[in-house]
Amino acid sequence: MTGQREYPDRPMVGVGGVVISDGRALLVRRGAPPLEGQWSIPGGMVETGETLYEGVRRELAEETGMEVRVVELIEVFERISLDAAGKTKYHFVVLDYLCEALGGNARAGSDVTDVAWASRADLAQYSLTETATRIIEKAFEMVRSL
Repeated sequence: MTGQREYPDRPMVGVGGVVISDGRALLVRRGAPPLEGQWSIPGGMVETGETLYEGVRRELAEETGMEVRVVELIEVFERISLDAAGKTKYHFVVLDYLCEALGGNARAGSDVTDVAWASRADLAQYSLTETATRIIEKAFEMVRSL
C-alpha cells in the first residue's frame, strides 16, 4: 500500500469484511497501530486501481486466509484519531461489507496476531470498539434476513 497512514494529507479509504459462518463472526486481533492488540473486523486499505470488492477479498485472504464472496454493504463510517497536540494522526473512511466464506481455514496472517470465531453472545468478551460491535450486530441481522 502506498500513502502515509499517520498524519495523512487526506482521508484514507479502508474496507472490512464481516464473515458470519455457523452463527459466529470472524474476528482478528490487530498487530499494528492504530488498533494494535485489539480485536476487530478483518480489513485494511484499498490499493490504487483496486475496486472496493477486490480490496475486501484481498484483505480477508491476507489477514485470515479466507476466500470470501462480498455480499452487501453494511455501513460506512469514519475513524479520526488525534494526537496529544490535537493534530489528525489517523483519518480513515471505512466501508464494511457482509461476506460469505467460500473456502480456507481461518488463521492469522499479515498484520494480524490472532483470529477467533465469536458468537453473538460472546462478542463482549473481545472488547471490540462500539463501531465494530454495531456493525457485527447489523451483519448478524442481515444474515437472518437472507
